Amino acid sequence: MFGKIMIANRGEIAVRVIKACREMGIGSVAVYSEADAASLHVRLADEAVPVGPPPAAESYLDMERILEAARATGAEAIHPGYGFLSENAAFARLCEDRGIVFIGPNSRALELVGDKVRARQTMEKAGIPTVPGMTSVSTSLDEIRAAARALGYPVIVKASAGGGGKGMRIVSDEDGLVPALEAGRREAKSAFGDDSVYLEKFIEEPRHVEFQVLADDRGHTVHLFERECSIQRRHQKIVEETPSPALDPELRARMGETAVRAMRAAGYNNAGTVEFLLDRDRRFYFLEVNARLQVEHPVTELTTGVDLVRQQILIASGTGLTLRQENLLQRGHAVECRIYAEDPKMNFLPSAGRIVLLREPKGPGIRFDSGIYEGVEVPVYYDPILAKLIVWAEDREAACRRMSAALDDCVILGIHTTAGFLKDVVNHPEFRAGRATTSFIGKFFSSWGMGEGEDDRQRLALAAAAFDGLTRTTRAAGLSVRGGKMEIETPWTTLGGWRAGGER
Repeated sequence: MFGKIMIANRGEIAVRVIKACREMGIGSVAVYSEADAASLHVRLADEAVPVGPPPAAESYLDMERILEAARATGAEAIHPGYGFLSENAAFARLCEDRGIVFIGPNSRALELVGDKVRARQTMEKAGIPTVPGMTSVSTSLDEIRAAARALGYPVIVKASAGGGGKGMRIVSDEDGLVPALEAGRREAKSAFGDDSVYLEKFIEEPRHVEFQVLADDRGHTVHLFERECSIQRRHQKIVEETPSPALDPELRARMGETAVRAMRAAGYNNAGTVEFLLDRDRRFYFLEVNARLQVEHPVTELTTGVDLVRQQILIASGTGLTLRQENLLQRGHAVECRIYAEDPKMNFLPSAGRIVLLREPKGPGIRFDSGIYEGVEVPVYYDPILAKLIVWAEDREAACRRMSAALDDCVILGIHTTAGFLKDVVNHPEFRAGRATTSFIGKFFSSWGMGEGEDDRQRLALAAAAFDGLTRTTRAAGLSVRGGKMEIETPWTTLGGWRAGGER
């Protein structure tokens, strides 16, 4: 087993991996940009190393700086989280060449499935149904135009080197093709360091269903059932759940078996997700492999009892999977809402600034995975996800009610968040009926928040100013407001994390 793992990421996923390392008795090393020097993952890790200025290309995406940090701290393995370098085959290969374990798929499998076009080619050869699309990346506009005409509009521009909705653009006619390609390439370059894009046929109003897979280095592969990810905004998942209300036992078994077959065809190891589109006639098509831990992995953990980060670390250390497909079961229902630092009433503009008050929801069946704390500054440079609120209950309706109540109890002041918007999504009759498709947000929430009047905005601004004034006044007096109560500030309350003996 590893003695020390470096986490090449930030935010809530870095915190999640650090906590797993702590439970397993493994030392943790955080890396951080100048913008993240005071971040929660930096505070929680056993060691922390600066890796550059705020732009991701000069810090979290700088392979040499990341590898030098691992070498300098003696880390034996690197966990890439999701995003950034997590699906970068060149980085995985550099780790292998320098004797550092990459906690993810081997570089050959990652090169294959991380490139969405090559993954499609492999799946087609293995007889797995795929969404019609380009079978190679092209920089020729004439070739791309010809491909779009052959597929038939609408088509979708997708980044070849990564997922998470980055670089994706729907194109309804030929006039929109060039602007979509240019915008998609810019976003893909910024997110993944690779501007390669390709086209797929856009299937209208499907469900997005993915299967979690684990595979060890001995070829033993299992799936841990599905996640329904149809609630999306700008091609980014915002609400996920399991089990999917669209699947029956027979369809679940067929899709799960197909997911396992897909990963075996790619020679895949470690944790990954096989994503499918499910059309109105219950036909499913391979979409892509996300060759990393997914943002939404907690819903699988809550319904199967399997710690996926722990399994990733065990597999990477050479330990064989002890899980057997016939022994894996789902119990109850889990729902996850991603809480972003965005203003839904201003077309979801990113909302940076200082969090002046944080009240985390608590109670039976409630989990709050976050990378924030009261007083931290939320930067403008990265994906604006703040936290993930996950609930579990015995059935879907109970889980939805619990999520609605938990969103009410989630208080984050100082910046705008999407918590109120998510509550309306979860309480919508179409969602509660389990009928939502990928068009759900566009159909039912395109004008959400537009009715808020100027008076409402003024009242909110005045309330925020009053709270800020109260905070400044009480701090000047050596007091603080915590959880709605006035407290005297001491080193114990302002610095935190102290233990007997003066250690922090």
